Amino acid sequence: MAENDPQLLKGVLTMVLLTLLAEEEGYGYAVVVRLHELGFAGLAEGTVYPALTRLERQGFLAARLERSSSGPARKYYRTTAPGLDELARSRRSWEELVAAVGQVLESPAPGNERDTSKTKKEA
Repeated sequence: MAENDPQLLKGVLTMVLLTLLAEEEGYGYAVVVRLHELGFAGLAEGTVYPALTRLERQGFLAARLERSSSGPARKYYRTTAPGLDELARSRRSWEELVAAVGQVLESPAPGNERDTSKTKKEA
């Protein structure tokens, strides 16, 4: 998959994280690995961890610490009820944006309208 545009990703990261953590709780590094497996290969841990902290501070994620046999305790996150509300709102917004962008991309650019009858006659 092509490298993700950081500006596009920034706009949808909250929605993606809330979706993943609504499906299954996870700790930071595991979330990063899941994102990489899903095609977000260029996404750095330094982007995900601050987003998780911000979403927890906003009340969209709840966190719990769990001891780890292989090192320090891990902070597990899951989407809260307000997080699910935010996810529903952001999904509606995303779907409206995708539809609007789709309309723009499907319409011919000015000056690029194709008159196929002319092309066929000239051929």
